[in-house]
Amino acid sequence: MDSARIKRLQWRTRRGTRELDALFGGWLETSFPAADEAQRLAFEELLDVQDPDLWDWVMGHARPPRADWQAIIDDIRARHRV
Repeated sequence: MDSARIKRLQWRTRRGTRELDALFGGWLETSFPAADEAQRLAFEELLDVQDPDLWDWVMGHARPPRADWQAIIDDIRARHRV
């Protein structure tokens, strides 16, 4: 796997709160390596979303507009029992 890509994504998963850092950084560490390229690209695009929206999605208060993003959010929620 491309280490420069992983390092860049590790930086991008550092969000405004420790909770989001842990949730998205955890997905990067545990799920990203096994993800197919479409899922990897979706994760990269998901990181462009503002923190309040990510938080609402992870907490289940709202749903992302894209099914591929929802799949990642669902995986994060299941892993962390949110």
